[in-house]
Amino acid sequence: MAKDIRPTLRFLGAAGTVTGSRYLIEVGDRRILVDCGLFQGFKTLRDRNRKPFPVRPSMIDTVLLTHAHLDHSGYLPALIRGGYRGKVFCTEATAQLCGLILPDSGHIQEEEARFARRHGFSKHKDPAPLYTLADAEAALDRLHPVQFDDAIDLGDGIRAEFIPAGHLLGAAQIRLSLPGTTILFSGDLGRQADALMRPPRPFSGADVLVCESTYGNRRHAAIDAEDELAPILKRVLGRGGTVLIPAFAVGRAQGIMYHIARLQKRGDVPYVPLYLNSPMAIDATEIYHSHHEEHHVSSEDCLAMFKIAKRVNSVTESKKLNTQHGPMIIISASGMLTGGRILHHLASFGGDPRNAILLSGFQAGGTRGAALASGADSLRMFGRDFPIRAEVIQLEAFSGHADAEELLAWMREADHPPSMTYMTHGEPSASDRLRWRIEHELGWRARAPEHLETIRLDNPR
Repeated sequence: MAKDIRPTLRFLGAAGTVTGSRYLIEVGDRRILVDCGLFQGFKTLRDRNRKPFPVRPSMIDTVLLTHAHLDHSGYLPALIRGGYRGKVFCTEATAQLCGLILPDSGHIQEEEARFARRHGFSKHKDPAPLYTLADAEAALDRLHPVQFDDAIDLGDGIRAEFIPAGHLLGAAQIRLSLPGTTILFSGDLGRQADALMRPPRPFSGADVLVCESTYGNRRHAAIDAEDELAPILKRVLGRGGTVLIPAFAVGRAQGIMYHIARLQKRGDVPYVPLYLNSPMAIDATEIYHSHHEEHHVSSEDCLAMFKIAKRVNSVTESKKLNTQHGPMIIISASGMLTGGRILHHLASFGGDPRNAILLSGFQAGGTRGAALASGADSLRMFGRDFPIRAEVIQLEAFSGHADAEELLAWMREADHPPSMTYMTHGEPSASDRLRWRIEHELGWRARAPEHLETIRLDNPR
């Protein structure tokens, strides 16, 4: 009996949630994984990281990464430790940023496991990290950088192409050409008028489209980032407060520093100590200097945003910050308060109403950031509850994701509609709203897939 070689797509993650981006394409004996992300947020999602991978890693031939953020790349060390032996194709900037993000993730997981073991607040007798720093460093050896727009021959008539997506240095849409069909994965699409990144290249068409929907039910506020940030900083710093800004170390931290540097230069906000308490963000800022072709920040502004920050490298320096008083600004990861040094700052500064916590991006359900955005007056950290009396502000102008209007405008550029559009990487309400608009405004077929669902690419439903 002849083997069925009709291509299929299986949604191993990012279906019904904004995290855990993982898509498996099977063509005959070939298995290609697009993205290899961590699940974040609700515990039921995080528990998926600990379950056996739905396909034996040794059976996967190739991994393609859209970009470096952990929800797209962060499971890679575990996949490789579990038996994956192939290459990991990504853009050059993605490889450089993964060189920061993955080891940092392994280090944080080891630190959190040791801290939980030492203080006894884990439910597990001997808490263990999902993977270690050594696992993450081993994964970096598999990264195989490619150029935007180069056609990568994966064999058996399969080709991959990386297309600029904005959003983050190195971020790509990935077009897969399979025998008889094409499929495009949007990855995370950036804004049309982002302060740092150039806009994503418009969708040029494919037989099947897998599109993110993080803000599928939202329109970003029409507010300038500096107009939003200036009055907040003046108010909080003027009362002697400390401004805590949880920020993704790659992308968001650089954008915030860029705007603060401009505001200070114009005299719109006072010069106060600004601490960048993230070694990864420090290194990532330097990478931005080497990729001016992907963003539109001048060399002068790049240097300015780097110079305004006092770089905090050691744990000792980080602990010392918690004994200081405002006015000052602290930028530290992680952006959704899932871990890292920012938690210790929250424990120290979050209880003082003179201070402020600025949430600078999307907060996935189940994260501490989402709890704060919803009005929580305490956060559970390190096995106990800490009161939050600081002013909490959700910034509206700093998102790195396209909103619903921008996603639809991106799709409208296609010369022909796909036979099916799948909405992923969004909360159910966001994905379903974007689905409705695609069907009614574009006249395309669209739906949101279910977790672990398999569809045939030659006859998508």
